[in-house]
Amino acid sequence: MNPLRIAILGCGNMGMAFAKAFLHYNLVARPDLLLLGRHAEHCQQLSTRHPNLPVAEIGPAVAHYTVVLVAVKPQDFSTVAAGLRAVLQPGQTVVSIMAGIPIARLQRELGHRLVLRAMPNTPALLGMGITGFSAAPEVERSQLHQVENLLNATGRSIFLEDESLLDAVTAVSGSGPAYFYYIVQAMMRAGQELGFSESVAGLLVKQTMLGAYHLLNASEKTPDELIAAVASKGGTTEAALREFQAGHLAETLLAGMKAAQHRATELASE
Repeated sequence: MNPLRIAILGCGNMGMAFAKAFLHYNLVARPDLLLLGRHAEHCQQLSTRHPNLPVAEIGPAVAHYTVVLVAVKPQDFSTVAAGLRAVLQPGQTVVSIMAGIPIARLQRELGHRLVLRAMPNTPALLGMGITGFSAAPEVERSQLHQVENLLNATGRSIFLEDESLLDAVTAVSGSGPAYFYYIVQAMMRAGQELGFSESVAGLLVKQTMLGAYHLLNASEKTPDELIAAVASKGGTTEAALREFQAGHLAETLLAGMKAAQHRATELASE
């Protein structure tokens, strides 16, 4: 059985998060993980930053790799697609983690059928991400399982037969960390307005968020039940929740997530 070989195009934060996870879990041997540069100068930069990994320009070497992970910015895809198209082989699996670019466009611009599209999020940098992914009909079950195993190296993954749901994945979990940070930041600022120093407000909010997450994750109770356990009738939490409801906080979050989903759909046609 031939060893798994992976080539990565787009070696920024997310591309390298996947590279490090593949190596950490021994899913690929170091000599079998290729970092692809767009030109000679870019390759030199990659070699300097990652001296223990093979580096090459997009070219014939790509043909010898089992999986090609495309992690460039969506707006840069068309500029690299032609180079990949010239060297991809029929049996290779291409996995895109670019937001908004549908499988049909990937297949068309790459001239390649075995394509999967995935939407990770930034906690993948810590091995705690969640990735939604879909596959072209031509992708075989063994290839699907192989890619699922790779994606799980950065946390967890969920396969979606309906590719259109990936725009919703983008809105819920792909952009989700930013919503969380936004709420944390607002609570920290509120803490300062209530009299705490920046450091004390930060400690109170971050530890509260951490503990609340673990309680939610470990409990069999629903979020509504957990809220009720904190919000005693006529108490302080109930007073705060009443203000959130008056300000339509839940509706505002929904509107923002719908806007993110709409923008993901727009990106597909740009």
